[in-house]
Parts: sequence; structure tokens; C-alpha cells
Amino acid sequence: MAERAEIVIVGGGPAGLTTALALVRADPRLKDRVVVLEKGKYPRDKYCAGAIGARGEKILEGLGASPDVPSVPISGMSFRGAMGEQSARVGNIGRVIRRIEFDHALARVVQAKGIRVVDGSPAESIELEGDGATVVTSSGSYGGRIVVGADGVGSVVRKAMGLGPGAYRAQVLELDTEPVAGDRPRDLVHFDASDRGFSGYYWDFPTKVDGRDLVCRGIYHLKTGVKHGSERGEIDIHERLGARLEGMGLSIDHYKNKRFAERGLAEDEPLAEGPLALVGEAAGIDPVTGEGIAQAIEYGALAGPFLADALRGRTSLDQWSSSLWRSRLGIDLRIRRRLVETFFGPSRPAVERMLVTSPAAVRAGCRHFGAIAADMGDLAEVGVGAAGVFFRSFMRGSA
Repeated sequence: MAERAEIVIVGGGPAGLTTALALVRADPRLKDRVVVLEKGKYPRDKYCAGAIGARGEKILEGLGASPDVPSVPISGMSFRGAMGEQSARVGNIGRVIRRIEFDHALARVVQAKGIRVVDGSPAESIELEGDGATVVTSSGSYGGRIVVGADGVGSVVRKAMGLGPGAYRAQVLELDTEPVAGDRPRDLVHFDASDRGFSGYYWDFPTKVDGRDLVCRGIYHLKTGVKHGSERGEIDIHERLGARLEGMGLSIDHYKNKRFAERGLAEDEPLAEGPLALVGEAAGIDPVTGEGIAQAIEYGALAGPFLADALRGRTSLDQWSSSLWRSRLGIDLRIRRRLVETFFGPSRPAVERMLVTSPAAVRAGCRHFGAIAADMGDLAEVGVGAAGVFFRSFMRGSA
């Protein structure tokens, strides 16, 4: 016999937990009628570079949920391209955390507010019913009027909706090393797109592991179908990252290699069907950078009040996609999805040139990540540069 609830949330990461918080904030009467199912046992590790923008932090603060965990504050970014490097600082834009600590702390906050979180309960299947759906897990079954999939790349809820893996999938590999000579200051997150042999970038983020100041280094490769140089078939991200680390005097095989996948938003896919809805990476995140934590939190903050309205009959669940597209997050994700070919296609050298020659472009990126009001002068400068990139791209396509 399935336990009954109004809403069952599959996935106890930032997207699922924030959805629960925002839902109960929108309608406190639902506190005892929501259950979050997490497949792992907290504290469970989740491979992730760990950079969380201040936008996500501000949302959690507004929900009365600010996990106090070890972190490294960030005040800016640096970007390296084949033609040079640029950096900028604009103040507090976020911090780097470790998901094993952050997610566990956030789950404790959710539980302290009286919301039920059941860990060690991996979803095995979804059974659709006339008045909702039931999630079958290894520890029992949980039925709800609405089932929310916040269960990431391998989403069981997504599969139950008949959706495939998505148009934009990324391969990611990361590891934590000691600092080396040449590392950027520890208040910067560093992106290195100087290797045009793949659709993506390397990164170096300051991190803190068991009290030690380390650096999370990794490679992000988006499968776009665009060929790069002598590229043939699949990219060996282990080999590429290994070569980069060797140039730093590090051996990739001396560290724990953490490999995972990410899914970028595909605009033509529904985010709700019947009693099922998707949030976070199960729905899709930014395919250009792979940024996910703050976006997952924003997904949850939008989904909570929307789901409360759906339960009250003020809207229908099938309006979730259109509701998201009208939001700041939805507009931002759609813009980024449409920039994939600009960033990783034939216009890539021009984009890199703009970034490494314009401090305004990097400052604008910092402000966006940190949810800081845009500087009109910087935006004007970036706009002029972007217009040049698109004009050259247009002329190339017309030739």
C-alpha cells in the first residue's frame, strides 16, 4: 500500500529541496503533505565543481534556508582563450562549496521545517494512476497528486514522461589537487577555453576539502555535433585533462577522478505531462557553461508557488513549461541555449577575442553570476562587441 501525499519530489538535491521549501512557503498547510525522496544516504557525494552564484544564495536566504558549510568566497572570474587572458572582480558573487556538505545541510534545514525527507530511497519506477502517480522505491511506494522529477541526468520521472536524454549532453571530469605555481588568486574562478579541439573548457576553482585549501580542476565537453580541428568521434576527456595537468606538474592518476554527465535545456521538450513535472537538471540547465546549482535553486523557487496554485486549481500542471519560459530563468536558459553554436561553432575565435580583450565582458559575466545589477556602460561595450561577432558570423554564413 503506497503512502499518500499531495506532492512527491524525487531527488533530494538543491532543486528538489528548494521546491519543497518554496511549496510550503506558498502554502504552509502542505507541510505534512509533501515528501522528498533521495536515492542516497546523506551525507552523499554529488560530483560538481561546486560554484554557487549569489542569486541562488539570495533565494535560499529568502526561504529561511542558508546552509552553513565550509566554502571559499568568490569575488570575480578569469577567462583564458587562445589569444590571451582577462579577469575582473566586482565584489561578492558567490562561493565554492562541496555538495556532500551543502546538500546534507540543506536537507537538514528542510527537515527542521517539518518537511519529510526520506533518504536511501532510490526511485525504481513511476506508476501512473487516474488521480496522480506512485513512485516505487526500494523502501516502499509513495503516491501523490503530483510527482516532481528533481532527479538529475538519469531522471526516472523524465523517462516516465517518455523523454530521451536530450539534445545537449555534456561529459565532465573533475578532481581535487593541491595548488600549484601559476594558479589564479583564490577569490577567482578560472575558465580556460584556449583548447579549441573540443566544445567546452577547463576550469580551476578554489575549494576547501577537510579543512585544506585545494583546487578543483576539471573539463567540460558539450556534445554539439560540431567538429573541431582533427577531432574524430568521441573526445577522450581523461586524456585531454591529463595533458593539461601534466603541464602543471600534476599527474591525473594520482587523484580521484570524478566523471559525470550534465544535460542542457532543450526548449522543444515538455516540462510537465499528466501528473509529472520536471525541475533542475532533469529539465535542463545552461548548456554553454554547465552552471547548475543556482539554476536548480531558482527552478525550485519558481516551481513551489506554481505547484501550490496547481493543487488549488488556479492553474493546470501542463502550464509549467510556459510558466518557466516567461520567468527570468527561462528567458536566460533559452538565450544560452541559442548561443551554443556561437560559443562553440565557427564564431568561437571571435567570441574568445571579445572576452580576452574586454574587461567589461568578464565583469558582465561576474555580475550576472552574482545577481548584481548590470552596469550600463559595460553592457553597451559588450553589445558593440557582440554585434561585431554576429555580423562576422552572418557574413561567413552568407559567403
